[in-house]
Amino acid sequence: MTEATTIRTGFYPGTFDPVTSGHMDIIGRAAALVDRLVIGVAENRDKHPLLPLEERLLCLRTDIEPLNAGRAIPITVVGFTGLVVHAARTHGAHAIIRGLRAVADFEYENQMFGMNQHMAPDIDALYLMAREGHQYISSRLVKEIARLDGDISGFVPPFTRRHILSRLRG
Repeated sequence: MTEATTIRTGFYPGTFDPVTSGHMDIIGRAAALVDRLVIGVAENRDKHPLLPLEERLLCLRTDIEPLNAGRAIPITVVGFTGLVVHAARTHGAHAIIRGLRAVADFEYENQMFGMNQHMAPDIDALYLMAREGHQYISSRLVKEIARLDGDISGFVPPFTRRHILSRLRG
């Protein structure tokens, strides 16, 4: 890549409490579409996360390691507070990346797109549909299954699974 070439940067925001296999699928696919991918982990205390911000950052950084193999510009994981458009701009993003699972996600994301475009017309949005095997997975349901001693291994990456189980049982 020459200096004259613009690096296309995507910003994938979320609470990631916990990161799911659906999130990982979106991360892998988004990383193939941009030169540089920044995953923004929202502190978002209003959601009362199971995992504190530092632990969510650790889980994501650990679980994306295989995706960084051979990448010229590694995927990075950062924490943020405040508006997504402000965090995206801080990290030089040209696009905010979002995953869509169902019609309800589309309704919400359509509203967010309008608001974000008003505040930051220079930052576009890129929506990736969840693949068939991930459409039903949500962080909220994963936490509920884990709390009730269900098997979450098909819903979260390995490090995150171990971390959640040790958190709930520890």
